[in-house]
This record gives sequence, C-alpha cells and structure tokens, in this order.
Amino acid sequence: MLFRIRTVWTGPFVLVFLSLVLGTFACAAEGETRPNIVVILADDMGYGDLGCQGSETLRTPNLDRLAESGVLCTQAYVASAVCSPSRAGLLTGRDPRRFGYEGNLNASPSNYATRIELLGLPSSEHTLGDHLRNAGYATAIIGKWHLGIGPMHHPNRRGFDHFCGMLGGSHHYFPATMKHSIERNGTRVQDFSSDYLTDFFTDEGLRFIRQQRTESPQQPWFVFFSYNAPHTPMHATDADLEVFAAIKDKKRRTYAAMMYALDRGVGRICDELKHSGQWDQTMIMFLSDNGGATNNGSWNGPLRGVKGCLREGGIRVPMICTWPAKIPAGQVHDGVVSSLDLLPTFMAAAGAECLPLSDPLSHEDKSNRKRMVRLSGTHDGVNLLPRLMRKDINDTRRLYWRLQGQAAILDGKDKLVRLSHRPAEMFDVSSDVSETYELSQDQPERFRQLMSELGRWESSLPTVPLWGSSPYWSGDSAKHYDGWAPRPEPPTEP
Repeated sequence: MLFRIRTVWTGPFVLVFLSLVLGTFACAAEGETRPNIVVILADDMGYGDLGCQGSETLRTPNLDRLAESGVLCTQAYVASAVCSPSRAGLLTGRDPRRFGYEGNLNASPSNYATRIELLGLPSSEHTLGDHLRNAGYATAIIGKWHLGIGPMHHPNRRGFDHFCGMLGGSHHYFPATMKHSIERNGTRVQDFSSDYLTDFFTDEGLRFIRQQRTESPQQPWFVFFSYNAPHTPMHATDADLEVFAAIKDKKRRTYAAMMYALDRGVGRICDELKHSGQWDQTMIMFLSDNGGATNNGSWNGPLRGVKGCLREGGIRVPMICTWPAKIPAGQVHDGVVSSLDLLPTFMAAAGAECLPLSDPLSHEDKSNRKRMVRLSGTHDGVNLLPRLMRKDINDTRRLYWRLQGQAAILDGKDKLVRLSHRPAEMFDVSSDVSETYELSQDQPERFRQLMSELGRWESSLPTVPLWGSSPYWSGDSAKHYDGWAPRPEPPTEP
C-alpha cells in the first residue's frame, strides 16, 4: 500500500536549512557502506504510461513493483522539454541554460554556426560520472549519450570508465541486422548479445555490474542506464507486439511493446541486485528525460502539452526512488522534485562533496556568473534524502526553463509561462494539474512578481545559448502548447 507525503510550502531560509541538512547527511554517511547507484532513464515516456500512474493498457509490473519498494514522486520535473538539454541538466546538477545548453542537438555539426568544441556539454561542466568517480566509484553509462559527438565530449572523457551505446540522439532497435553506430569505449560493437537494442543495453549494464562485483567487490559503482526507448523509430519485437494484440492502433501497440521491453530490463536489473546481495545497498532512480512526444503513441495522463512545450506535459515526469536500506517503502511524494536533485542526493548518500566549479570559459560573462551563483548557488538541485526518508522538510522550490520561444518559472504552487505567440499565462499547478484555469487576471500582483523573477533569472545567465534550433521548433512548440489537451488513455479498441 502506498501512502502519501504532502509538502508544505513555507520559509525564506530554505537554502541555509538545506545546506545544513546536506552537510548532516554527508557526515552521517561517513563510515557507512556507500550505496551503489543506478539511474534508469526512459526517453519520451508519457506521464501516464505506467501501471502505478494509471495506465490500464500498458504492462509495467517491474516498474510498478519498484515504486512499491520506495517512493513514487508524482511532481518531478526535468531540466528541459527536449532530450539533449534535459540530459545535460540531469548529468551536471546545473540548469543547462547556465552554460548555454538550451536547444536540442539534432543535426550534424555543419548545420550549426557554433565552433565544434561548444557543440555539446562544455568541457567546464562536471558530470555525475566526474563527481562520483572522484568519490571512489566505478562509473558506466549505457545507451544514449546525446551530449556532443566531438572527441572532447566523449563519455570516456567525461567521467565514465565504461560507455556502450550511441553518441547521437536516436537509433533503430535491431542493430545486428541493420547499419548501426553502437560503440563500446570508442570501438564499434561487432557482436550483439541480444538482437533487440533495449535488451542489449540491459545485458551490457548487467555485465558491468557483475564485472565490478567480481573484480572490485569493495568498490561502489554507478551505472546510468540511458535507454532510448520508447523514442522513435517505433520498433518492437514480434513477441512483445503479440502481448498487446488487443491494442488495434499500430503506433500505440508498438509503444506498449517498447515499454514492455524497457520494463523487462528494469526487472532484470532488480533481480540481479537481489540475487547478488546488493539490493539493500543500491539506490535506484527511474524517470523519463521529458514528457511524451507527439509521434510515438505515448499518453501524458491528466497533463496538458507534450514534449517540446513548457506545459506540464513537456517537463513533468514520474520519478521512482528506492534505497531499501534507508528509504521506507510504499510512499507517494507529491512535493516538487527535480532531475537536478540527483547530483546532491547521490553525493550526500556517498558522503562526499561535489567537485568545485571550473573556471568560466572565454565566452561566459564573469559578472553574470557571480550573479547567478548568488541567485541559485553553484548547483540548482537539493538533497532529496530528507524528503524520501520522511523527514519533516518544509520548503519552497523554484525552478526555471527556457526553450524554443518559451520561458517558465515554477515558484511553490504557481507556474508562469511566457510565450512567443500570446501573453504570458499563470497557473496553480498544485491544484490544477491540467493547467485549465489561467490566473493572471485574478492575481495580477503575483503575476507581476513571477514575471520579474523570471526576468531576473534570465538577466543573470552567464552566456547566450551556444546554438539554436531551427525557428521551425518555436512554431512547433506554440502549436503543441495549445493543441494537446488532457485526454483519456487510448483504448485497446479504436
């Protein structure tokens, strides 16, 4: 049985308080067994597309059991509504706009005006791999990178001892029978343990975990399962498609089969940890990189909007957090959490400090960098352990976004979205998850306050975006902002 934790939004002294909490947990972790850490990231998964999130047609028994074993966070946000900057935020614990990572990387380098060394995660930014390797962890990323294809951006040079996957943003799912770009530590993979890419990625991550247990049993490890499922192209195995024969819509059926394979991988990861005696001392975080897309048959449940727009359907995702030795099972947490919180949470669990910021790069405004640090700190997330361990934490979260002609701020329960195609709008997303009731006329003073705070954040950014997506995507975002109302889950029969 899941029980619910409700966060009360109070207090202007949250940063000082959280610093004390973070320090307490870092000290408490010293002398204890540091947990192994697993991040499992879905790609373009819909908010409603888990059994524990209300789906009645998909089958996700392993993810549902994972939620029962820890905490299901129903108001989790990612750093962007599209893949690449979202992953940049998750991996650095810093708002990606702070280092110019605003648009998606979805074309070859020759299509951008930016010099190639800036077409990806800037060399000045530390990743989860950097931070945890510095804390003594063995590190691996499996699957999708999508943070630059230049030599300076390669995962093996960005904190990861082991990488197996693709550098780009998408890939077909049958690499053994089709031309592929899957590599392992810089060498093209020749033989695949599984014909289906999702299963192969699971194989590869489990191989790393078993190798660590055999060769370095005393060393903690971190594995980032960066799946590309259920991102397009829509490919599934015949066996998985047969499970969903009752779903007549071809795209939805294929999506369900792709999610089924992803869920199977989660089950295999959990089984390996249990059978090897590592379950209790492993922290697992599951989430999606953004909301459901328009082209993959996903379902965003009660949320309005989709991938690419700053409605809740583009940036709000379910997050599952487990650590059996520390985090009580069977919880539902409906307070605000963020993918930016993974870094401080992991470092607190490891009893280690984050690496200091690197010196600013030549294109960064040094004065603005100092202003941003005063506004938001060096990193943008908070340690989630007190919330997940049912401590009495009362705080107000503030998050920002900017993408494709839109900008947004969430402050407590209020969210303002500034648009390119009409006046800004404000919603109370704590009680109006579907963003139906626009409040700017009813609460003009609060509306002006949020507009001012959003402007202060933008004027403090240290750099302009390092590249831009085609103007097409701004129009696309405007269209999807209005065109994707909440809808029932697609039925099994058309």
